[in-house]
Amino acid sequence: MDPDGKIRYAVVGAGSLAQTAVLPAFRNAHNSRLSTIVSGDDEKREELAGRYGLRRTWSYEQFDECMRSGEVDAVYITLPNHLHRLYTERAANAGIHVLCEKPMAPNESDCRRMIDAARTAGVKLMAAYRLHFEQANLEAIKICESGRLGDLRIFHSVFTQQVEEGNVRLTQDVEHGGGPLFDMGVYCINAARYLFRDEPVELSAFRGNIGSRRFQVTEEMDSVILRFPEDRLANFTVSFGAASASRYTVVGTKGVLLADPAYDYSKDLRLRTSIGDDSSETIFPVRDQFGPEILYFSDCILNDREPEPSGEEGLIDVQIIRAAYRASDLGRPVPIEAAHRKRRPEPAQEIDCPALKKPDLVNARMPKKKEE
Repeated sequence: MDPDGKIRYAVVGAGSLAQTAVLPAFRNAHNSRLSTIVSGDDEKREELAGRYGLRRTWSYEQFDECMRSGEVDAVYITLPNHLHRLYTERAANAGIHVLCEKPMAPNESDCRRMIDAARTAGVKLMAAYRLHFEQANLEAIKICESGRLGDLRIFHSVFTQQVEEGNVRLTQDVEHGGGPLFDMGVYCINAARYLFRDEPVELSAFRGNIGSRRFQVTEEMDSVILRFPEDRLANFTVSFGAASASRYTVVGTKGVLLADPAYDYSKDLRLRTSIGDDSSETIFPVRDQFGPEILYFSDCILNDREPEPSGEEGLIDVQIIRAAYRASDLGRPVPIEAAHRKRRPEPAQEIDCPALKKPDLVNARMPKKKEE
């Protein structure tokens, strides 16, 4: 740690997410310090080092040297999905703790290797599920557990955006963790799991493609139906080729909960409940959702606690995504053999950090295509 007792981070990758949300979030993380950035772009490193007052930065070729420098305690990995395992293993082998963006990896094998590497090295591994610390989604958990909606029966979600041609999300195939299921479906799957407080046992899936040249490598959209114990059903559709939507609905035997928007980090979030003749709506003003992740992970390191969400949480969602691709290819339902989580996000995990101004991007673009 640095002399102030803060956990020193290297942010690995300097794309739009890192620049827009992760790097600014260190202003809200009082127990953490942005120590350096790892990027293959010289201009990014120079500009961002000046912006955040960094003494030095590192290229990808210098990553192992960075890990051995004595200047880093933890990494926040924001690289493309297929690189998560490689950089997690290299960091763990150097005794560095790992906070890794979701989805954790393109396949179950990579996830397990990441978990094993962290366990063997005795370092912490956390999957970056920002909504596990976010007020609106934790309030949704509280409502679903309260019994006010009755027995929960249905989860339905739509998460879509128009992704601009040439964006990295459209250039990575499934084996590299590309496509809307990995990029957006992971939110819907995770939400169904933390709201139902259970794991699915079977799923069906369907794939769609409008034929646009944008979707030669990845599919345009996917729709998935998950069957949970007690015959509860969760379904969702994700797309890289539809107007922006970010919502889920939970239907119980007594009432309905709507979160719209549900998954965004740059907008106010809203919850609406309808129970009998009574309806209410709560608006949750936009907050920094990345500072809480960093605060929480640093606290786990400082106090030697296992994080929730752990690597196992990331593994289960990847298992479900891979099962969805199998079901889509086979044209029939497939069973899911995911481990059952003992720990799930709880309302007590909420961390409130004020919203931050969006900075100008350096050699990076947001994925969304401008909608007409």
